[in-house]
Amino acid sequence: MKNIKFLLIGVIFGIILSKSEAVSWYRIYEMFKFQSFHMYGIIGSAVAISALFMYFFKNGKIKDYLGNQINIKEKKKGFIRTLVGGTIFGLGWALAGACPAPIFVLIGQGILPLLIVLLGALLGAFIYGLLSDKLPN
Repeated sequence: MKNIKFLLIGVIFGIILSKSEAVSWYRIYEMFKFQSFHMYGIIGSAVAISALFMYFFKNGKIKDYLGNQINIKEKKKGFIRTLVGGTIFGLGWALAGACPAPIFVLIGQGILPLLIVLLGALLGAFIYGLLSDKLPN
């Protein structure tokens, strides 16, 4: 019961994704064809809000739920790793018709073929967990 707040945040996030049409295959299709600003506006807003939160995390103004300061590790910079990771993510997004965030929202809306996408995402996370020590991340 102490983790119910995380479930509620997830439900609210799912409602926002659904109501903003960020889970709509047609909106994603429009984005990839540069026919609409809708998804770019949502993604741009998310990037701006994330940058603001990162600023507050790094300055110690926001703490975790236990009151501890959040320490952000610097990632190694690299063009190839970004290109390869972005390509894999983009191909998965294009093949599934959805990025990972709305998988549960779409399943909740009754789009059951997304169960295959969920299985693939879980399998990919499992394989990454097995190989993470050997990867250059």
